[in-house]
Amino acid sequence: MDRKHPSTRIAVDTGGTFTDCVVLEGSKFKILKVFSTPEDPAKGILEGVRRMAGDSQGAPSVDIIHGTTVGTNILLERRGARVALVTTSGFEDLIEIGRQNRPRLYDLDVRREPSIVPRALRWGVRERIKADGRILLRPQTRDLKRLLSAVRRSGAESIAVCFLFSFCNAENERRVANALRKLGLPVSVSHEILPEFREYERLSTVVINAYLAPLLGSYLARLARKVGEEFSEQSPFTNLDSKGISRSARASARLRSLGQIYVMQSSGGITTAARAAREPVRTILSGPAGGVVASARLAETLGIARAISFDMGGTSTDVCLLDGPPRTTNETTLAGLPVAVPVLDVHSVGAGGGSVARVDAGGALRVGPESAGAVPGPICYGRGGTRPTVTDANLLLGRLDADYFLGGNFTLDWRAVGKHFSLFLRCLPQHLRKLSPKSALALARGMVEVSNATMERALRLISVERGYDPRDFTLICFGGAGGLHAADLARSLGLAGVIVPMHPGTFSAVGILLADIVRDVSQSVLLTVPASKKMNSYGSPSNDKLQRFLNDLGRRFESIEQKARAGLHREHFKVNRVQSERRLAVRYIGQAYELSIPFTPNFPKHFHSEHERVYGNAQPLQPLEIVNLQVRLKLSTSKPTDPEKRTGKLLDLRRGIVKRKLVWFGRRFVPTTLYDRDQLGPGMKLTGPAIIVEYTSTTIVPPDFTCWVDEHLNLRLTQHAL
Repeated sequence: MDRKHPSTRIAVDTGGTFTDCVVLEGSKFKILKVFSTPEDPAKGILEGVRRMAGDSQGAPSVDIIHGTTVGTNILLERRGARVALVTTSGFEDLIEIGRQNRPRLYDLDVRREPSIVPRALRWGVRERIKADGRILLRPQTRDLKRLLSAVRRSGAESIAVCFLFSFCNAENERRVANALRKLGLPVSVSHEILPEFREYERLSTVVINAYLAPLLGSYLARLARKVGEEFSEQSPFTNLDSKGISRSARASARLRSLGQIYVMQSSGGITTAARAAREPVRTILSGPAGGVVASARLAETLGIARAISFDMGGTSTDVCLLDGPPRTTNETTLAGLPVAVPVLDVHSVGAGGGSVARVDAGGALRVGPESAGAVPGPICYGRGGTRPTVTDANLLLGRLDADYFLGGNFTLDWRAVGKHFSLFLRCLPQHLRKLSPKSALALARGMVEVSNATMERALRLISVERGYDPRDFTLICFGGAGGLHAADLARSLGLAGVIVPMHPGTFSAVGILLADIVRDVSQSVLLTVPASKKMNSYGSPSNDKLQRFLNDLGRRFESIEQKARAGLHREHFKVNRVQSERRLAVRYIGQAYELSIPFTPNFPKHFHSEHERVYGNAQPLQPLEIVNLQVRLKLSTSKPTDPEKRTGKLLDLRRGIVKRKLVWFGRRFVPTTLYDRDQLGPGMKLTGPAIIVEYTSTTIVPPDFTCWVDEHLNLRLTQHAL
């Protein structure tokens, strides 16, 4: 994105039902939604990019910034590559043993998922490095020859290499990895991906990376090839080979001005497609990250200190608490496996517009986590769906309007919904059937209530269970289905209010477009902060000892940053514009886990304060240990110009009325007015019951809520007494 000539930047967010595309034009966004193509996501992306770039044919280049769920789906569905694991002799079974903690403490019939690396594909190498980095035993040449022969015969498609204490000294690991690269397979190496201690988490992260690399690499290469063919026979989109590995830097530099593909990382920043292909583990939560980035920017623009990002799409709902800048965590679990690379602190539940209804063995109604997706999709889409979904339930209750879906460009089939809801009820056991004329409505109401309960639990988990009062937070609601449920959730939790931004159905894609180029690197050091008899009131050591210690940390940080900057330079970014953020992972000596705090001269004071905030106590006289050094390099991308605040004479609210209809609220159908959001200007205020329709979403304003349009054209919903 550092070019002499401007390029058209298209953000693409591939969801379970729709693929969203956004282009920035000055201070405005041009948006498009197309149906996703699960059998080959590249098809839906290509259709969207082709249509979005149609008005920009004169642009010198087209950049695509892609938020993808491909890696997530590969891991959840266990359809990744055949991985060969090479580790220190004696530790071959660590990937299967894991930790002793159990996800369900009182479950006496636990069935663990089989390891993604079967026992026959694990090899141990006779090597050993001490905890201080000294080499005790180097890999022998004859052992490496036998290893290469065995891996070659195994039919492995990818290789993971992880040795004990390689984060202290990578020499043994580097030698073995270089030998294995002769096989021509993708090789994931722990000291390159995650040079941190905690051997199980490091091993799991590297194995997941190897598990995803071939498939995600080939997907990105296929996407690059198809889009490249669309725009130019000589496009740099073809600068990835069939395994997603970047071709020569010379060719990349020569063709760079013609366009690039970037991928959203789980940490909230973007990276090149070539690096995403090498380290796909950093993209496993790529999808939700864009919405969090956009929510944080909106909260900053509006001066909101505390907000909750609420993204309800077709398959899932993703929530993130924003008390300042978005937080990242290194303690994520996906598909039962820990992932220790930085990811935004997002909690996801299987509740979306496409979530399917079912009845469990006890006769209770369940909704999700299974989703109808894009194919066959909800019943009302008319694409072959026959199972009731939340979207169908909202249509049956009048909360969705059949004639104004996707801006009136797509008509929903409400008759098919009524038919299949009745068929669903007839298939229930005799004692569960309700054959009154209102049975389908009762099922629809129940589905909405169950879905709301699932999402409410997710919101409580990130707020109440972490010591935050929901009443202090505003819900920033987006996603195609978010506006249908936001007010109900705000009422249940007592939230301060709801904000529905412009283009809520493509808001995550807007966040992807706003994201900066980011490279996260870390290094385990396990350093004890020097103790001193002279301590201040906050437990910080005396200045002399601390200053020498800080100088040593500064040199270590500088070494880490130089390597990271070199990586950005190889990808042709202007490293002189890079901003650096330094953080420390600190704990009291003897603790098992640490807190991440900024690296400042008074970091001990900051740590004690943060420990008290998180855990309710602090031990100022207890010695500290620095576990990891963490560096984030950020290169800002072009941002939209700040939109002018809309003011002036208010238009007549009646101009925005589309029609009036009956909508279910509470226990009955209520006459409700539908408004076209495009006709609502700043300062306009309406009282529920109302429904606001637009191209990307629908917003419900219940009878006990008021909605007004702010100067940035956001919808603001607040509850009032009836």
